[in-house]
Amino acid sequence: MRSWLRDAGLAAYERLLEREIDGGPTHVAIIQDGNRRYAREHGGDPNDGHEAGAETTEQVLEWCQDIGIEELTLYAFSTENFERPEEEREHLFDLLTEKLRSFADAEQIHEQEVSIQAIGRTERLPERVRDAIQYAEDRTGEYDQFVLNIAVAYGGRAELLEATRTVVEEAADGDVDPDDVDAALIEDRLYDRPVRDVDLIIRTGGDERTSNFLPWHANGNEAAVYFCAPYWPEFDRIDFLRGIRTYEHREESWRRTRAQRGLALLRELGGVELAEAKRVVERFRGSLPTPEREAYDVDDVTSDPTSD
Repeated sequence: MRSWLRDAGLAAYERLLEREIDGGPTHVAIIQDGNRRYAREHGGDPNDGHEAGAETTEQVLEWCQDIGIEELTLYAFSTENFERPEEEREHLFDLLTEKLRSFADAEQIHEQEVSIQAIGRTERLPERVRDAIQYAEDRTGEYDQFVLNIAVAYGGRAELLEATRTVVEEAADGDVDPDDVDAALIEDRLYDRPVRDVDLIIRTGGDERTSNFLPWHANGNEAAVYFCAPYWPEFDRIDFLRGIRTYEHREESWRRTRAQRGLALLRELGGVELAEAKRVVERFRGSLPTPEREAYDVDDVTSDPTSD
């Protein structure tokens, strides 16, 4: 009886979360943490945890597509993971190889036109993993409805350093004018195919840190971050929806702040600046608290701040 009530309560809560979501993020990035701790607490070895975590990965892809997310990046293997024991490392490589190939052949991937790409220092990986990456990228390279990035042999600082070195070498060879170096050029050198700015980072396992993950695309875009306690194999759809809700609340707060700043500008500025302030306020007016929104009328504000 208690189990039935609990399941019914969770189902109702999940429906409530779904109703609260109105326009989710475009790009979600996930740090899949806690596989080894999950295995240890369930009497298994690390390999058992990684196997269980792989099942969660498949589910998350479906959840993203249900909500309308367009890009998902999964932190599968960091550069620090090369320091793990050889047996565990080799099992991870086998698992990556298996999952990349199975994803590339899955009907769901082709029906929904999912493009798979790996990001990271893939040249450091064993040949079997590199071959699986190439297979997955070749099989899905023409799709553009959804992007699945697998961050493997990945380290954010290393990626930025490599892109910077590339630009420096091109400048030294005369292929790039130093005056033309800008954010767009650096971003173009990071990966073979474009990666969208990250809107939301989710980290499982209880640690509250982003671990050098996508610093250019997340920090530069001031991505929302959702830390949650469940280990990756325990991460469920309710946890996922809570993360999406965190993003939406952050966006709502950001819009309200922009609107309030615009109101302040309207009181202080005139002329061209006033017109720009009006534009900002009108754009974000719907995000203001109701009393403040009802009290404000852009047409009542003149271009002369001294007219009162």
